[in-house]
Amino acid sequence: MTNTKEKLFAEFQAPTTQEWLDKIQVDLKGADFQKRLVWRTSEGFNVQPFYRKEDVEKLDTPYALPGEFPFVRGNKKDNNTWYVRQEIEAADAKAANSKALEVLNKGVDSLSFKISGSNVSAEFIEQLLDGIVCDCVELNFNTCKRHSIELAQILVSYFNQKGYDKEKIVGSIDWDPMEKIVTKGKDVEAILKFAPELVNIFKDYPHFRCISVNSISLNNAGAYIIQELGYALAWGNEYLQQLVDAGVDPTLAASKIKFNMGVSENYFMEIAKFRAGRMLWAQIVKQYEPKSDCACNMCVNAITTTYNMTLFDSHVNLLRSQTESMSAALAGVHSLVVTPFDSVYEQPNDFSERIARNQQLLLKEECHFDTVVDPSSGSYYIEQLTTSLAEEAWKIFLKVEEEGGFLSAIKIGSVQDDINATNEKRHTLASQRREFILGTNQFPNFTEKSNGKQPVTNTCGCGHKANESTPYKSINATRLAADFENLRIATESAPKQPVAFMLTIGNLAWRQARAQFSCNFLASAGYKVIDNLGFATVQEGVDAALNAGADIIVLCSSDDEYAEYAIPAYQYIDGRAMFVVAGAPACAEELKAAGIENFIHIKVNQLETLKNYNEKLGIK
Repeated sequence: MTNTKEKLFAEFQAPTTQEWLDKIQVDLKGADFQKRLVWRTSEGFNVQPFYRKEDVEKLDTPYALPGEFPFVRGNKKDNNTWYVRQEIEAADAKAANSKALEVLNKGVDSLSFKISGSNVSAEFIEQLLDGIVCDCVELNFNTCKRHSIELAQILVSYFNQKGYDKEKIVGSIDWDPMEKIVTKGKDVEAILKFAPELVNIFKDYPHFRCISVNSISLNNAGAYIIQELGYALAWGNEYLQQLVDAGVDPTLAASKIKFNMGVSENYFMEIAKFRAGRMLWAQIVKQYEPKSDCACNMCVNAITTTYNMTLFDSHVNLLRSQTESMSAALAGVHSLVVTPFDSVYEQPNDFSERIARNQQLLLKEECHFDTVVDPSSGSYYIEQLTTSLAEEAWKIFLKVEEEGGFLSAIKIGSVQDDINATNEKRHTLASQRREFILGTNQFPNFTEKSNGKQPVTNTCGCGHKANESTPYKSINATRLAADFENLRIATESAPKQPVAFMLTIGNLAWRQARAQFSCNFLASAGYKVIDNLGFATVQEGVDAALNAGADIIVLCSSDDEYAEYAIPAYQYIDGRAMFVVAGAPACAEELKAAGIENFIHIKVNQLETLKNYNEKLGIK
C-alpha cells in the first residue's frame, strides 16, 4: 500500500508559482492580472489571489510557539478559552446585582459594571457584589476617571475583607483618561498623574489590570485596521512610558495595561490584527527590559463594532457580529463582548442580550473554538496578512513616536484628523455604493418601517455637553449607515410615501436587470417601489404608472433602446411625475438636451441623488 501511494504521488509534479501565474494569465485572456485579481486593501498593502509555502518561509510568524514570546500565536499553550463578558449598567446596585447573578447562570463568566462616580462607595460595591464569588468570575468596572482611585481602594478592601486569594482575582478597572481627549476633546492631563497610585493599589493582584487602552473608540469611528492597531500600540506605550518615568517597575507597569479593541467585519484580517498586535506589543514591552517575558503578554478584551450596525434590517447585525466574534475567538483574545444587535437604536433588552451571549456560547460549546490554540497558524494567507498588518501598523506607531508620543499626537490632533479623514472617506464610499451596507444601501427591505426607532445618541457620564468648548480636536463616531437612515426616516415622516414605478420595456435581460437595480437604489430612501413584467409601449407604461399614483417613473431598458423610448416617455409624462432613466446610455447628452435630467447608475452618488429627489418631492 505504501509503495502504491508513493507511485501515485510520484505521478504528479507540483506546479511552480510561475506555472500558476502563466495558467492564470491564459484564463484572464489578456486582462491585467494586477487589476483583476490583486486586492488593493484600504490598509495600505496589496493582497495576492494566492499564496504558497515559499511566500511565508521568509516570515518569522510560522515558527513561533503558543504561549511563548512574542506571543503571536496566543498567550496560552494548551487551550484557546476566553471570557464571555456582558456589560451591565449599574445605576442601581440591587438591580445590577440581580441581573449579574442571573446572567452568570446563563453562560457568562465575565461581568462589566458601569458605575457613575456619585455611586462609588463601599456600601454600593457591597450590594453590587453580593452573592458573586469574585474568584470564580472576571470582574470589570468602569466609572468616572476621577473616582477610579476611590473605587480601586474600595475593591481591594472588599477582596481583603472577604479573604480572597489575590492570585485568583481576575478583572480590570477601565481607566483611560486619554480616551476623553480622543473622543471628546477634553483636557484630562491632570488626571494622568493618578496612574502610578492606581497601579500601586493593585500591585499584589497579578491578574487585575487598571490601565486601559480603549482603541474600540477608534474602531467605532470607522478606523481602518492598521489605524486602530498602530494607534493602540502608541497609546499603550504612552501609558507604559509614563508609568516607568514615574518610578513604576516595567514588569508591574506592563502587567496592568489592558487593551479594549474593536472587531470589524473584515474576517481574516481581524484574525491577523490580534496576532500582529500581540507580536508588536511584546516587542515594545521587551525594550523596557521586564523581569520576565510574561509581562510582554498583550491582554485584549475584544468588542464587536457598532460602526457597521444598522437601525433598519437590524437582524443583519447578528450576521455582522457573529463573523466578528469568530475572528476574535479564533485569534485568541482574553475576553469578548458581543454588542447586542439592537444597541444602536435602543437600550438592549433581555432578548437581544440573550442572543448576544448565545453567539459566543455557540462558538464554544458547539464549534469548540476554545479547544484549539491558534487554528489559523500555518495558513499562508493569514501568516502573510499578520506580517503585512504588523508592518503597516508599525509605520503608524513610529509616526506617532516622531510626534512626541501618543499624548502629544492627540493634543495636536493628528490622530483625530487621521481617523476623521477615514470616516469621511468611508461615508463617501458608502454614499457611492462602493462600500456596501447590506439592508441599507444594498438590498434594503422594501416594506420595512422604522416604527419609531431612532438612533441612540451617546452621552458622557462626566457632564460633558455637545456644545461645550474643548481645547482639543475629537473624533466623529458617526455610524456608516447613519446618513441613509436619516434620509429614510425623513421619507417616512412625509405626508405621503413616494411611489417609484418601473417602466420596463424592450430588451428583457436589460430591463429586468435595471429594474432590479433601480428598485434597490430607490428603496434605500424608503420609497415604495413597483416593478413590472414589461409594457408594449411607453404610453401604456406611463398610464399604468400614473394610475398607480407614481411620483417617480423609472425607464428601464437597454442603452440602444433609450434613444427610441426615453424622449417620447418624457414628453408623454409632461411633468406629471419625476422621470428617471436607469443607466448611462451613449445618447445621454441628447436626452439631456431634450430636458431629461435624472439618471441613476452605478457611478452616481446614491445618497446625494436620493437627497436631491427628496428635495424635489418636498421632503425635508
